[in-house]
Amino acid sequence: MQWLFLVIAGVFEVWWAVGLKYSHGFTKFMPSVFTIFGMIASFYFLSFALKSLPLGTAYAIWTGIGTVGTVILGIVLFKEPIDIIRLICIGLIVVGIIGLKLGSVH
Repeated sequence: MQWLFLVIAGVFEVWWAVGLKYSHGFTKFMPSVFTIFGMIASFYFLSFALKSLPLGTAYAIWTGIGTVGTVILGIVLFKEPIDIIRLICIGLIVVGIIGLKLGSVH
């Protein structure tokens, strides 16, 4: 169950990171509300995951999900550039996330 909480926390990490872009520095009310909700939810689910997962593993996976998700949504929503080096590096992050999960004793 702790892994599910960690994935949910990672999804909310993406939510609030993308929300920051839409909030324009917290100058737009509703995007700011959604961003703050995403932050709270992300930390809430991360706190449950940390009850039984190692801190370093959980934090790396949480930020990795956030990184990969925001890069993908940045490309899709904001037309951010796609280049081979960027995709290779994101792929390495995904490999790292998978490796941490497979190497975890929990």
